[in-house]
Amino acid sequence: MPRAELGTFPSPVDRLDGIAGCPELWIKRDDLNAEFCGGNKVRSLEFLLGGVGAGDTVLTLGGEGSTHVLATAVHAARLGARTIAVRWPHEMSPVAEWVAREAERHCAATIRAWTAVDGVARAGALRLTRRVHYVPVGGSVPLGVLGHASAALELAEQVAAGELPTPARIVVPLGSGGTAAGLALGLAMAGLETTLVCARVAPRLVSHRRRVLGLARAAGRLVERLTGRRVPAVRASRVSVIHDVYGGAYGRPLAAGDQAAAIFGAAGGPGLDATYSAKACAAALQIAASAEGPTLFWLTFDGRALQGVGDRE
Repeated sequence: MPRAELGTFPSPVDRLDGIAGCPELWIKRDDLNAEFCGGNKVRSLEFLLGGVGAGDTVLTLGGEGSTHVLATAVHAARLGARTIAVRWPHEMSPVAEWVAREAERHCAATIRAWTAVDGVARAGALRLTRRVHYVPVGGSVPLGVLGHASAALELAEQVAAGELPTPARIVVPLGSGGTAAGLALGLAMAGLETTLVCARVAPRLVSHRRRVLGLARAAGRLVERLTGRRVPAVRASRVSVIHDVYGGAYGRPLAAGDQAAAIFGAAGGPGLDATYSAKACAAALQIAASAEGPTLFWLTFDGRALQGVGDRE
């Protein structure tokens, strides 16, 4: 299938030794998988932007502070394409405001919607009237999920090479579900006995375990159709969702997330964003301090450009 070469892989894994009470905490540095605007979206966009070239128009959608919209615009431009984004308001942190400004700068055009439902309707109307390459919200469709199935296979190779022990668990933010679904599928394909812990950061309506499992299974069927080979089933018992780091609204900062980001930074860790990674980090620190075996925190946000932005992300 067409695949755009956007990322630099494998992304490194590091052990975090400077956090008290967390002797077996590791981090997967997916923030470093592209020169600019790295993070989890790079992996899905390699599949979702496959076949896009110079002069094409990409249509995507998301909230004002959507890293997906920003990443799509940035990486589509690397392929010579322009991006039209449909965006709607939600609660914003200083870093989300920065993401929104960057997205405005990189998108060829922005269409304002009142709500997510209105945004989906406006995007649907555009698809009927314009010739565009459509990238769904968050890239969370079976094709995009393949990016993180590949990421889990990459991790398995790093384990086999002795770069880290087999994680007892991986902690990852859970928004629209594509990243978590791909990791769940890839872990099953790799045969790693690792539990995926999804830290919910979005409303239950769109962010739940059933959606993760459904996306993983749909992506598995896609792999089977493409390769003619059987794919191991994702075991539901290997996927869990925790809800206590959700701040009550998408994009709303969480005090525990701010504290986790401060602890993380003091130990030499990279910057975290308040919407996704700081909340997942709070969950990872709590689990690593109380559970046996290695805990791997999967960093999905590239915070390298955020020095001087108003909060620690």
